[in-house]
Amino acid sequence: MSTTHSERLRELLEPLVASQGLDLEEIAVDSVGRKRVLRVVVDSDTGADLDRIADVSRALSAKLDESDAMGEGEYTLEVGTPGAERALTEHRHYVRATDRLVRFQLHEGGELVARILGVDEDGLDLEVPGVKGRKPTARRLAFGDIDKARVQVEFNRKDDSGDKPPKNTKHTKHSENTTEEEEA
Repeated sequence: MSTTHSERLRELLEPLVASQGLDLEEIAVDSVGRKRVLRVVVDSDTGADLDRIADVSRALSAKLDESDAMGEGEYTLEVGTPGAERALTEHRHYVRATDRLVRFQLHEGGELVARILGVDEDGLDLEVPGVKGRKPTARRLAFGDIDKARVQVEFNRKDDSGDKPPKNTKHTKHSENTTEEEEA
């Protein structure tokens, strides 16, 4: 059984990313004109700041230079984080999105927008915002009921205390796609 180019790149790069304390979330090789672009998305439970992105970018560039994984032609390496409206596809993504507002597409059809309060092996404890002055309600959602899930960007979120920033400041701080480019 043959593996795809992205799978071979993942096998080569994932241990290096893990050694930097990060998770390899995504790899994509795209052609832009005559050049190729290798996009690598990394993340961790504590986020990935610019210094960590730069460190992993240099390490990946060196590893790619010593291998023939990208072939002979020129390519650009872009290393970044998942972004503010990331798709949730792995258990760890849901854990990292705790206290965030998420739009769920459900297998039964329909859509649900709710805040993740807790995550366990079977599913999620959610808070569904109240509509037209009603109080929020609690709901349990099994992973098996979820077709797709995506974090929602919130502007002007009110905290319960009224004067403290939201608990997830560390997540929103790192939510922009940050890219370090190196020519290989």
